[in-house]
Amino acid sequence: MSDQDFNHPHDTDEHDRHTRDRDDSTDQDNTGQANDAPEWLAEEETSAYEASSSEGFRSDGEEVNSLISASDALPERIYLLPIHNRPFFPAQVQPLVINRERWEETMRRVGNTPHHTIGVAFVGEAGLDGLSEDDFPEVGTAVKVHKLKSEDEQVQFIAQGLQRFKIQRWLSRTPPYLVEVSYPKEPVDAENEETRAYAMAIINGIKELLPINPLYGEELKHYLNRFSPNQPGPLTDFAAAITSAKGPELQDVLATLPVSERMQKVLPLLRKEIDVAQLQSEISEQVNAQMQERQREFFLREQLKVIQRELGISKDDRENDVDTFRARLEHLTVPERVQERIDDELNKLSVLETGSPEYGTTRNYLDWLTCLPWGVTSDDKLDLSHARTVLDRDHDGLKDVKERIIEFLAEGTFKGDVGGSMVLLVGPPGVGKTSVGRSIAEALGREFYRFSVGGMRDEAEIKGHRRTYIGAMPGKLVQAFKDVAVENPVIMLDEIDKLGQSYQGDPASALLEVLDPEQNVDFLDHYLDVRMDLSKVLFVCTANTLDSIPGPLLDRMEQIRLSGYIAEEKVAIAKHHLWPKLLKRDNLNKKRINLTDAALRQVIEGYAREAGVRQLEKQLHRIVRKAAVKLLENDQQSVKVSINNLEEFLGAPIFRKEKVLKGEGVVTGLAWTSMGGATLPIEATKVHSLDRGFKLTGKLGDVMQESANIAYSYTLGHLQAHGADADFFDSAFVHLHVPEGATPKDGPSAGVSMTTALLSLARHQSINRPLAMTGELTLTGQVLPVGGIREKVIAARRSDIFEVILPEANRRDYAELPDYITDGVTVHFAEHYQDVADVVFG
Repeated sequence: MSDQDFNHPHDTDEHDRHTRDRDDSTDQDNTGQANDAPEWLAEEETSAYEASSSEGFRSDGEEVNSLISASDALPERIYLLPIHNRPFFPAQVQPLVINRERWEETMRRVGNTPHHTIGVAFVGEAGLDGLSEDDFPEVGTAVKVHKLKSEDEQVQFIAQGLQRFKIQRWLSRTPPYLVEVSYPKEPVDAENEETRAYAMAIINGIKELLPINPLYGEELKHYLNRFSPNQPGPLTDFAAAITSAKGPELQDVLATLPVSERMQKVLPLLRKEIDVAQLQSEISEQVNAQMQERQREFFLREQLKVIQRELGISKDDRENDVDTFRARLEHLTVPERVQERIDDELNKLSVLETGSPEYGTTRNYLDWLTCLPWGVTSDDKLDLSHARTVLDRDHDGLKDVKERIIEFLAEGTFKGDVGGSMVLLVGPPGVGKTSVGRSIAEALGREFYRFSVGGMRDEAEIKGHRRTYIGAMPGKLVQAFKDVAVENPVIMLDEIDKLGQSYQGDPASALLEVLDPEQNVDFLDHYLDVRMDLSKVLFVCTANTLDSIPGPLLDRMEQIRLSGYIAEEKVAIAKHHLWPKLLKRDNLNKKRINLTDAALRQVIEGYAREAGVRQLEKQLHRIVRKAAVKLLENDQQSVKVSINNLEEFLGAPIFRKEKVLKGEGVVTGLAWTSMGGATLPIEATKVHSLDRGFKLTGKLGDVMQESANIAYSYTLGHLQAHGADADFFDSAFVHLHVPEGATPKDGPSAGVSMTTALLSLARHQSINRPLAMTGELTLTGQVLPVGGIREKVIAARRSDIFEVILPEANRRDYAELPDYITDGVTVHFAEHYQDVADVVFG
């Protein structure tokens, strides 16, 4: 808005007098009509009122009026324009923008009036739709409309505040709103000392605002063009108008007619505005200072770079990168083919622009190539006594496993290293496979790196992505080399039996190259695209079962079985490892929580009977948590956990002592599961004698059902040979059941047990002593070998069965068992079923 948009009030005296004459006559006529009119004007009355004069304003936006003095006569009837942002003050001159569709008719009628005056009323958050007279304040501001312009959906005009009005009567309660108003006097004593003091305070406040924000100066210029600074009323309104106070506060100021009271309300608002403006100014100065300092530092650094470059004492980012990569290679023994690739990439990097995408790709590639430990190896500690110390310190039990590891290291002593070996640790969950791998690395003095391949479905996790892809990265093996910084670490591939397969490739097939000593000498990662030597790496893999591992992959690994722990081993592990670790983790000592040996054994037998010790650790942790609560709540110095109060900590035992089933047709078999060994009771009974029949239940798998049919056929054909009635099955319907019917069961090792159950039924002779057996049976009565001998013997001991029957072909497996497993066990080896019958029935 430029200065020429408004004329000084003294230039419009003659025009204003002419306008006043017309307004007076018009107002008198309209007042007379309104005395007999209804509550609001009819359309004809309103039109007549508007049509009383149409000169001086046109809807095309052409300006025909200039600023008028606030002291000029004002109409008694005006149209209302509601606003919701903040009230409009008499001392203000500023543009207003309104919705064309909603207020076009109102502005047209205002343009047809001789005075071109409209009343602006603050309605706050009531909104502009569906307003009632209660939404309008009693006091508003009459404004003169200048420079009306229509643009698209908006109407814009310059509003010149004239004087406060007070609504006396509503003539139209729907848009366009028309009201009768009065213009109340504003009591003021300009000579009063208090008024002058407030006026000086307001003037000083305005002076403080002027240097902070130049916009205040522009508004002050328009104010001085219309009012004298010695007029306290307009001065107070102007001070309120330039503040950023909320609408209701400003409306309260607008509705306050006595000038002295109004000044008392405005001065705090002005002071608050000064404080906010000063704070904004300080923030701006701080931001500008920081920006200037950064710009100054940036320019100085750039100048320094140019100067140093001219003097030959500095290098740019590209040269720094090249020098960094070359410095990494100084202490490495890089193969010739790899060095050629690095040199080519460095030459390419030196000519690329640092901002190009190719530069970033090449730099990342060189970063990976130069971070790898080419030719860097650690010295192996091939000391068997040290290895034994480490293994015994970290693990109780597992004597056979430790011996296998010592044998493995002894062989490496003669070879000079143990690189290029692939060890597979197989066993149930919680038996310590991962910790054994860590102990092997510590015994050798090598770096250890573990990553799980369980659920891996993308071969790029092993062999890397090709560099053509966005976000390409090397495989896990290359990342392992970067982390350990040597070429001969111990790398553990955890959960190798749970590898997945998808459309993205087969990770198990990718591992064939990694785990083959003949191929991993030249392992090729897709991202690096150079050959790497993996022959110095000792790979340790872990698995729960062998069934899901592909044959070619299994063939490349040396298997070491971790079969599980017996109760004595678990007691030792709990005392030496689990219990001290739990107490240390919770910052407790053995004196505060005393766990007796009898209670510990009951925890093992009644709550944690699995092959591993993971469940045992959880139960011991429960004891520690509940004991900590007792220490705090009861203010006790110590808590004793014995077999008498163990149920207070763990509840009722999960496992009861297994009762060996006895009777005709009842036999205890032995089975192997992924969780370790288990006893398998088998029951056979005669249902009726109406006809011959054979029924199987117990959720048996296909192989186990075939074993049952073989057992039935063999028994049926050899009843007389084993001392039973040859006609027993001719009219007997036999039902054979394996308890725990909800648990799936499969495998061939129950053939001998099922045959014995059927023969016991036919001979009417029960087995009256604790006896368990396992073995696969053929139709000719041959007893074939089975797996899991260690687990099965442990399961028999756990059930207090110390007499077992095993296949003759498993004699070697039994002989390899440690003494603490075989002590007290009577074993019978059977090559033919007749050997089994002789042991069972005599």
